[in-house]
Parts: sequence; structure tokens; C-alpha cells
Amino acid sequence: MSNLSRAEIRKDQVQDSIEAATHAAGQVSNIVITAVGDVVKAVGGFATDLFEIREAARKARTDMGVDNDDD
Repeated sequence: MSNLSRAEIRKDQVQDSIEAATHAAGQVSNIVITAVGDVVKAVGGFATDLFEIREAARKARTDMGVDNDDD
């Protein structure tokens, strides 16, 4: 086993710390990206629901002979 210098030990410590920080940042980025995608899907689904509700209400008014000018 060879003796490592203080400088080499510090270099290894810094390198390992940077690798750990990079890994953690990557994990956080993946979490955020997934969360943003999930939010976009939820908002898109909500918008689709609103369009379908509006269309159903319009059809119901038409079926009942009610004026549809308020859309």
C-alpha cells in the first residue's frame, strides 16, 4: 500500500464530493422534470374536461331549444 500525499487525498475528496453533488443534482433534475410533465398532463386533462363539459352543455341547450349565444 502506498502512502498518499495530503494533496492527493484532498484531490480525491474534492473529486468524490463533486461526483456526489452531480449525482444528487441529476436526481433532483429528474424529479423536477417528471413533476413538471405530470403537472402539464394534469392541466391538459383538466382543459379537455372543460371543453367536453362546455360541449355537453351546448348540446343540452340545443336539445332543449335554448339560445346558445352565451358561448
